[in-house]
Amino acid sequence: MLAMLAAGFGYLSVAHSLAYMIRGSDPARAYALVPWDGRITALLSEQLSGPKASAADRKRADELARLALRQDATAVAAVATLGINAQARGDTATARRIFAYSEQLSRRDLRTRLWANEDAVARGDILGALRNYDIAMRTSRIAPDLMFPLLASAIDDEQIRKGLVTILAKRPAWSDQFIGYVSGNGPDAKATALLFEAMQRRGLALPAGSTAALITRLLGENYINDAWRLYAVIRPGANRQSSRDPDFTANPVSTTSFDWQPITDSGVSATIQHGERGGVFDFAVPSTIGGPILRQTQLLMPGNYVLQGRSVGINQSVEALPYWTLTCAEGRELGRVSVFNSTQDHGRFSGRFVVPAGCPIQQLLFVARPSESISGFTGQIVDVRLTPDAG
Repeated sequence: MLAMLAAGFGYLSVAHSLAYMIRGSDPARAYALVPWDGRITALLSEQLSGPKASAADRKRADELARLALRQDATAVAAVATLGINAQARGDTATARRIFAYSEQLSRRDLRTRLWANEDAVARGDILGALRNYDIAMRTSRIAPDLMFPLLASAIDDEQIRKGLVTILAKRPAWSDQFIGYVSGNGPDAKATALLFEAMQRRGLALPAGSTAALITRLLGENYINDAWRLYAVIRPGANRQSSRDPDFTANPVSTTSFDWQPITDSGVSATIQHGERGGVFDFAVPSTIGGPILRQTQLLMPGNYVLQGRSVGINQSVEALPYWTLTCAEGRELGRVSVFNSTQDHGRFSGRFVVPAGCPIQQLLFVARPSESISGFTGQIVDVRLTPDAG
């Protein structure tokens, strides 16, 4: 007799363990193994009350949900099933009453949060909807996969942006992940830029790289003015009609297209170095390598411009001397300014460019030429500035 009881308890233990292992992937089989477990019964009711459920499915789901609550009064998934099915039948009042009880049991049930969000939207309660987004993403590991696309698509609404900034100001755990998502994947780059601007004005730090990624995206989608406006918010005092950071003293956490960007392809060493007396652009290029090693995106209006600067340590043959060029977006060169050896005129160089109409975006590039020197091409740019020609 004792052996039979032990065997029976052993079976129940194994069945219960197996049921819990498969309850997420196969709730019907889990229910067949332990039909007395309220939480597993609730999961089966959830499976039968999905978006494509038939009327018969929903009836069976309701029966299972009620059974689950008799087995375990705290089975919140069962409560959510009854609420979902009430809403599917158009009985919003009953659904609200049921989901209010579901929220009393637990704030972590994702279906409750999703329904509450949709209900808040239907009532025009923007803050209520955003509050449900926040709760869901703080309490469910899978909520961001479901809700980030929804939230990203809604930020073109000014009131939603304002409410979202208020929530993000509290620095919820999901904020940096969402900012990273929306900078690259939001359906409306211009709306995302407005969100970032609002956050900056509130003094909220953005994750490193997110603003740079969005500015690159805005430029790629030809939203030139929006890209600059966002840049001007994060770099107060920036001038659209000239190059920026002439003395290489800026030290941003993450550089954007409008900042100096060293290019380090093919073994090139190119860095902006900062010291007590300011900064320099330092470079070392292998002897057989040529091409751009520094760039900065410009948005100059049509007109005449002067480039001036100073170098240190450049000593090359005439045919291997570097130069500055200004190009349009399609690669058309607007001229070249040669940089002579640094022993000539104390390393100073200057020249002019003419920006024509139909060239709204330009690239200012410092270009190295292949050198015959065994040591390659080395040196520093101490300062450089591109400004409107006052003459």
